[in-house]
Amino acid sequence: MCALALLIVDHRFDYLDRVRTVLSALLHPLHLAADAPVALVRVLQERLTNEAHLRAQNLDLSRQNLLLNARLQQFDALEAENVRLRELLGSSLNLGERVLIAEILAVDLTPSRQQVMVNKGTRAGVFVGQPVLDANAVMGQVIRANPFSSIVLLITDSDHALPVEVNRNGLRSIAAGTGVGQELDLLHIPKNADIREGDLLVTSGMGERFPPGYPVARVKLARQDPDNPFMTVLAEPTARLDRSREVLLVWTLNPRIPQEDMAGAPTMALGHE
Repeated sequence: MCALALLIVDHRFDYLDRVRTVLSALLHPLHLAADAPVALVRVLQERLTNEAHLRAQNLDLSRQNLLLNARLQQFDALEAENVRLRELLGSSLNLGERVLIAEILAVDLTPSRQQVMVNKGTRAGVFVGQPVLDANAVMGQVIRANPFSSIVLLITDSDHALPVEVNRNGLRSIAAGTGVGQELDLLHIPKNADIREGDLLVTSGMGERFPPGYPVARVKLARQDPDNPFMTVLAEPTARLDRSREVLLVWTLNPRIPQEDMAGAPTMALGHE
């Protein structure tokens, strides 16, 4: 009965947030201790790597670096051209987003919950609602920020929904998590909509949570059902949700949404993107 009463009080009034924050700070050393054996094994494996493998890897990385630098020069030229065009149209463009690299400490990928814990918290400036990316695409957003760690709700969680658009033609939709592996459900797509398998979905910028243009997923199924007024469209996230070790916390927008409005309410992700 006491446990049930505490659950009800915590759900309705959030009285236990302060206790949860203190406990999270106290348990942080345990998370580090649990991760220590993995880090030790990784260090030993790196030390045991033979010299020939390191030389081959160094050569391959040098070639990749040369290729990426060449591509970066093209991106810089395109970015400068985009800035000039936006100035001509009277628009403004914010460049140079601030990012922070964080390491994943724990993973919870079940049908009822798709979340990860990262090793950066409020002491590093992390805030609730902050966009989280990996090297490829959008992964999710922060739903709880503790002093030394944070909880990230992945885009595949059944409580997460993200406004997106088809990169090919600008068709807008909502990509809702299904809680089933690597799969997103696009909601309310009309049967006459121009959407195809393989289309890239990017953030639309609606809701001012994620900036526009970030990759999200690729359409893997677009089917018309006679008994359904809308198309059945499924997409696969392009982020490596089940394999990424490090993530990027992005400061593209100001943290204007109070943490108490987001804590414990991941279903509001749609309203704020």
